[in-house]
Amino acid sequence: MKKFSDYSAHIEKTLRDLTFPGNELAGLYEPVSYSLSAGGKTLVLLETMAGKGSEVGRSFEELRAILDRVEQKERMGVCLDTCHVYDGGYDIIGDLDGVLQAFDEIIGLDRLKAIHLNDSKNPIGSHKDRHEKIGEGTLGLAGIANIINHPKLCHLPFYLETPNEAAGYAKEISLLKGLREEK
Repeated sequence: MKKFSDYSAHIEKTLRDLTFPGNELAGLYEPVSYSLSAGGKTLVLLETMAGKGSEVGRSFEELRAILDRVEQKERMGVCLDTCHVYDGGYDIIGDLDGVLQAFDEIIGLDRLKAIHLNDSKNPIGSHKDRHEKIGEGTLGLAGIANIINHPKLCHLPFYLETPNEAAGYAKEISLLKGLREEK
């Protein structure tokens, strides 16, 4: 069994919080580089964001800009949050292949290390970040099934991040096992 020692990080700073005029992302990559300089083997994953307000990480380009400036790049990756990317305007339901191609061209699929799996309460491009239970939102069961079975994603670890209790998570895990195709 693979020992998991990765951390996913929401990029909590917003553009108006940053104090580096002309180089706004410096306020993000410098602390990450500093944290990684302590040594260790932990992989830090930047999480895709929905883009609410002036949140940073709303696009693959913003994540790439941070990744490019961080030292110890080999210890950095991305966690794709299904609600966040959909709410952020990426059509993972109607064009998952196109979204993954864009991700690969901008960031590189080799840097995609994990998936936060959840449905969304919102339409595409809403920039609201409102998670929903699996199959009860705008991604739907067919969309979720396509994501978990996609050949470029199915090997990755998936983490439920839905608004649920223990019994609800058990139900979702059972549902997802039923949707999972053997590869």
